[in-house]
Amino acid sequence: MQQMLVSVTKAAEVLSLSRSTIYELMDAGELTKVKFGRRTGITVDSIKAAVKARTGEDVKHEVFAV
Repeated sequence: MQQMLVSVTKAAEVLSLSRSTIYELMDAGELTKVKFGRRTGITVDSIKAAVKARTGEDVKHEVFAV
């Protein structure tokens, strides 16, 4: 099964970015955030789309597989 959402910390780890950069990307609309109470998740599809927008290539491996 593949995850649909990841935490800000996990997104930062996978993209090798800081948590503050992840928040900036969410504020800019480049990453889609989903709120469940106080918890913020980022959609895996938006992370893959952000990488594709910068590289022109699809993400080939599943770093988010459960």
